[in-house]
Amino acid sequence: MTMHDPAWNEEEQRLRRVALLIKTRVNEVGQLAEQRLETAIDTNRDFWADITVNMNNPDEIMETYTSINQQSMVMVNQERDLLHAEDTLKQLLRLHDTPYFGRIDFTESGYPDTESIYIGTSSFFDDATQQYWIYDWRAPISNLFYDYPPGPASYKTPTGQIDGTVELKRQYVIRQGEMKAMFDTGITIGDEILQTMLGQSADDRMKSIVATIQKEQNQIIRDDRHQVLIVQGAAGSGKTSVALQRVAYLMYKHRNTLNADNMVLFSPNDLFNSYISTVLPELGETNMQQTTYQQYLQFRLGSRYNVEDQYTQMEYRLTAGNDPSYFIRQSSIRFKSSHAFIRIMDGYAHHLEQANMIFKDLRFRGKVLISQQQLSDFFYHIDPSIKLSNRVQLMKDWLLKELKTLAKAERTEPWVKEAMELLDKDEYQKAFSTMEERNTDQEQLFYDAKQEAFLLSRYVVNQNFQPLRHKIKKLKFINIHALYKQLFQEHSRCLLESIEATALPEDWDAICLQTLTQLDNQQLAFEDATPLLYLNELIEGFQSYNTVRHVIIDEAQDYSAFQFTFMKRLFPRSKMTLLGDMNQAIYTSTDSSGPVEQNNQGTTGNQHGYNHVIELFGAGQTNIIRLIRSYRSTREIVEFTKAMLPNGEAIEPFNRNGEKPLVHRADDLNSLTASVIADLNALQAEGIQSIAILTKTAEESFLAYERLYPSIPVSLITKNDHSFEKGILIMPAYLAKGLEFDAVLLWDASHNQYDQESERKLFYTACTRAMHRLHIFYTGELTRFISSLDTHTYKHLKSY
Repeated sequence: MTMHDPAWNEEEQRLRRVALLIKTRVNEVGQLAEQRLETAIDTNRDFWADITVNMNNPDEIMETYTSINQQSMVMVNQERDLLHAEDTLKQLLRLHDTPYFGRIDFTESGYPDTESIYIGTSSFFDDATQQYWIYDWRAPISNLFYDYPPGPASYKTPTGQIDGTVELKRQYVIRQGEMKAMFDTGITIGDEILQTMLGQSADDRMKSIVATIQKEQNQIIRDDRHQVLIVQGAAGSGKTSVALQRVAYLMYKHRNTLNADNMVLFSPNDLFNSYISTVLPELGETNMQQTTYQQYLQFRLGSRYNVEDQYTQMEYRLTAGNDPSYFIRQSSIRFKSSHAFIRIMDGYAHHLEQANMIFKDLRFRGKVLISQQQLSDFFYHIDPSIKLSNRVQLMKDWLLKELKTLAKAERTEPWVKEAMELLDKDEYQKAFSTMEERNTDQEQLFYDAKQEAFLLSRYVVNQNFQPLRHKIKKLKFINIHALYKQLFQEHSRCLLESIEATALPEDWDAICLQTLTQLDNQQLAFEDATPLLYLNELIEGFQSYNTVRHVIIDEAQDYSAFQFTFMKRLFPRSKMTLLGDMNQAIYTSTDSSGPVEQNNQGTTGNQHGYNHVIELFGAGQTNIIRLIRSYRSTREIVEFTKAMLPNGEAIEPFNRNGEKPLVHRADDLNSLTASVIADLNALQAEGIQSIAILTKTAEESFLAYERLYPSIPVSLITKNDHSFEKGILIMPAYLAKGLEFDAVLLWDASHNQYDQESERKLFYTACTRAMHRLHIFYTGELTRFISSLDTHTYKHLKSY
């Protein structure tokens, strides 16, 4: 639709009117925010001036406390009002630049009038006219825009279903308050808008997609019935974007009971957290809590072990093929991630209720106060019907009582008198203050030397017993390290086979030896971290996060059955949204092949890789939706990459054309380096700024960086980086998951680098990071992942 069309003029007039109304509201709210800021500053400055402190009179003390409390409440309320005004102002400023992006004309059944409904990122209501000029995209009526073409339609409200007819569906491109384009569309969000959005350059932050949400994506965003929603989506299908819109929708719909503090996102790494950090704020919502699974493991285990991360495990898999213990390690990873090992751990915990619990001697000043045997005897004299974790709590209570008795006996030991004599002035004063707090009879406090010695000895012993008391409260008298090791010692085979009722892996003995060696060196392999924590929780009781009501897990295909079982216990009251792509399952514990089959209702027949989640939560509580259309890459890149997969035909490219992927053959590494430098210069000359050079391993990234840095400005990205910036970035392919770039260059796609079938998905993942350009370099023989493809899907070039 052109600007000479009468409808264009009408829309421009409305846009100008809305912009004027918003600007007026901006001025009003801006003045209100300034007034509230001045009031808050004045109140804060005068806080103590309004309070008289008198600590001599008990009545005055209470009056002072009441006054301080009242003033504090006033300040809290003022700060809340100020923040609300500032948030409203930010929201209005965003609306002023882009007030709305869609319109539907809807005639409700039984009513003659047709209502024009304009949809934006937030609502705008005019109090003077009692008119909604803009509806929030999350409002129930906005479903009409995402789910229906012109014709019969309905939407659900809290009071019931509203039926009617969509007379018109229109989309806008508005920038800085000016109309740039306008389209009337059908059932899907129009290709013109998507072409405009997807043709733009990549940014250093993920963008909001509310203007281009597709029907199947809207289904994911508004699913509020299921305990677990699994989104199996092709690379570039918008999984993460949709998940963040889903968070915004849930906080909008349940704003009285759900906020950002009740939601947690588990992402692959801090780099990814940086990349998505602006999506929710753009929608006027606060970012939820963001973490990684590795950070949680480090928080729980980092003080006791050198905890391996998943990327180090990945590097081992990619580089240690010649290690004699390589295949043992691979087998260990698979088994320790499986349902079988979960059952072993549950059975082992049940066995410990009967025998073989291992405790630590409780020592004080080099002597054993309570021995392992005494602890074991007490533990197994507790009623055996009481579960393991409750018996541990009973032990803790018993030990704290025993410690009091032992402390009393310790007061007459020679070391106590020596310690009393060595108390300096400050320590003596501290002892006096502590005893003063514990004794109400002030006159008898230091009545004579004998009484003073008694009180000081009690103080000294209590202070010295404090670390032991703390240890007991933290349940450190249980030897979790030894209990986990016990699983892998020689005598454990018969026990474990009886627990599991199936055979252990053929190489179990070798797995045990490898595990024990690592544990003896305080090295905790990534595959051992979750089982060890799980055993710890079975024995001590689970540390659950009951205030978390929704958990989002990105790259869910990289989580094992064991990890999901642990996460369910960690967040027992939480719903979950799982986002993944089994074609990008690059880790041993989750690696598998084949697509997810989907029926016409959007659920799956063969869930492939998510069966353990369905078994864990129940089929009735789980909904699986598959996104098969890829929007990130051009049609040429999608056709090229999906051909690498055994059943890649299920992936549909969006109709956005571009150049075919380029495959460059170089004679040697020097020639490859020169070709990459020339290519980078050519891409930058075209104005392409977001470029990634992806390698197979971290070591290869470093080598590529050393070769390129003298000639061209590049940044080396490692697993420890926390921010994502534009420019030319070099990183291992596994760090790029979830990210996208205008152009991707694969450093070495030779047969020597990518030959194992287990590396196919890693190679596919690397290629699918490209939005507009994919250039692949190699020396020697080309990887079979490309050489087996139809040569018409790419251009093959010689070196420059």
